[in-house]
Amino acid sequence: MKKIFDSYKVHFSEKKFVFSVVSALMLFVVSLFVNFYAGMYATERASNSVTDIVLSNIRSFDVDSLFIYGGFIIFIVITLFCLFEPKKLPFIIKSVSLFVLIRSLFITLTHIGPFPSQIDITSENFLTNFIFGGDLFFSGHTGLPFLMALIYWDNKIVRFFFIVMSLFFGTIVLLGHLHYTIDVLSAFFITYTIYHMARYLFKNDYEFFKKSL
Repeated sequence: MKKIFDSYKVHFSEKKFVFSVVSALMLFVVSLFVNFYAGMYATERASNSVTDIVLSNIRSFDVDSLFIYGGFIIFIVITLFCLFEPKKLPFIIKSVSLFVLIRSLFITLTHIGPFPSQIDITSENFLTNFIFGGDLFFSGHTGLPFLMALIYWDNKIVRFFFIVMSLFFGTIVLLGHLHYTIDVLSAFFITYTIYHMARYLFKNDYEFFKKSL
């Protein structure tokens, strides 16, 4: 704990680092607002469903708890990664924010309705307030862990963990008919592009991050 505390003391004594963290947090807050209203818009505009090569051939499974709490746990894990290594805060937060913003754009452009046999999200807690029915393309549950795998690619253990989580959540959303197959598969390709966009847009933060690995 002393090492972590000393790390906070050193980095937050630098004005450049503090500015980078503050700007990252502001971007993250903006991305959450944009995502919320984009989700509402996409749900209101949702039209008819379409057939799907996977969903049309398997029954839906009750995976709502895994979908909600699993996603929340992944978010907590990412937060802990940031908190235990403050020097990595700016690049991770900015990358996640960019991911959320770009996904928000995508879901406002695609108005396909949910698959007819999609399970009901019935868990009674505040997390369900952020679950929409029309924010389908692309799967955030699949893409976000994969983004973290790309960010920590040089760390084999962390990379393996997040890749497994990405595949796990990709399977979960398909079993619950919560996403179409294209939502899951496209998440890997779009997220890969987002990662490289983050490296370009936040070059200084990325270089600082790489030095700290």
